[in-house]
Amino acid sequence: MAKMMKGNEAIGEAAVRNGVRFYAGYPITPSSEIMEYLSWRLAEVGGSFVQTENEIAGISMVYGAASCGVRAMTASSGNGISLMQETISVLADEELSAVIITMVRYGNGLATLFSSQTDYLRETRGGGHGDYRCFVLCPHTVQEAVDMVGLAYELAEKYRMVSIIMAEGSLGQMMEPVDLPEFQEPKRMPWGLDGTYTRQKVGYFDRDSLKEAVEINEKYDRIKENEQRWESFYVDDAEYVFVGYGLSGRSCLGAVKELREEGYKVGLIRPITVWPYPEKAFREMNPNVKGLISVEANATGQMVEDVAMYSKKALEQNVPVYCLPYVYGIPVIKDVKADFKKILAGEIKEVF
Repeated sequence: MAKMMKGNEAIGEAAVRNGVRFYAGYPITPSSEIMEYLSWRLAEVGGSFVQTENEIAGISMVYGAASCGVRAMTASSGNGISLMQETISVLADEELSAVIITMVRYGNGLATLFSSQTDYLRETRGGGHGDYRCFVLCPHTVQEAVDMVGLAYELAEKYRMVSIIMAEGSLGQMMEPVDLPEFQEPKRMPWGLDGTYTRQKVGYFDRDSLKEAVEINEKYDRIKENEQRWESFYVDDAEYVFVGYGLSGRSCLGAVKELREEGYKVGLIRPITVWPYPEKAFREMNPNVKGLISVEANATGQMVEDVAMYSKKALEQNVPVYCLPYVYGIPVIKDVKADFKKILAGEIKEVF
């Protein structure tokens, strides 16, 4: 039976039900309720919770737990996730699995508390130093966020990587009905440290970095082939295709449905994974599509770069790519529709 829950709290409960028994982190709006919920909920199931002195300490403790092969989690936002980047890159280098929740807020530096999609490039390009990637999954409803928790751990453990669930701050604060997953027994990965096993990959020396480079590229190629996820609507006959993830994708779907009722042949691609990016989705489009429109909640347009790259690769032609950046908040359906008509009128020019 569905239960009405706040997004952040629903994510916390989904973590518990998926066998998470360790959380470490530092409070920061708009992700704090995940931490607050788990501060008492983990104790009920025999788990461990630590409020650390800062985000660096939080991700470092997650690194320790991940080294032992258990399901560990942290959550943060904006500059809090930025502080974690060095340790995330170490997790990637050591091929350890963990899940990080980021509730994205708008702004540069310390940022504001407005919900947005400003951190797309950081998360999809690795974020920290090194030559690595993380899984990045983007829910558009509270239910999808709940379902993604289990998926994030499955992908992280299958490929021994970090999974990031990247949602807008608004999704963490909204309340929607959710069906929670069944309880899983906590499990420990066989490769976790147990006091008797020494990993061969620890440290900087006596490593064949050229061999590792080949192996990691082979792994990323397998991921790109097998783990792309997206939803498509009306793309087979669309003359213009919107592309939007998360809550922007949710608004786009409403705009697309209303525009089609008005006679416009439009469609939508909603990326669910933004790394690996769903480039296969563009192969499903009408080959005579006239333009693609990236709808984003940031000031500069970030995903539009991937829309341009992968659409041109799939279509093998130079189709105009537009960007509608709504800075912060959730794009309003009427604004998306009005700006689409400005594109048709030539008032908004293509970016690529």
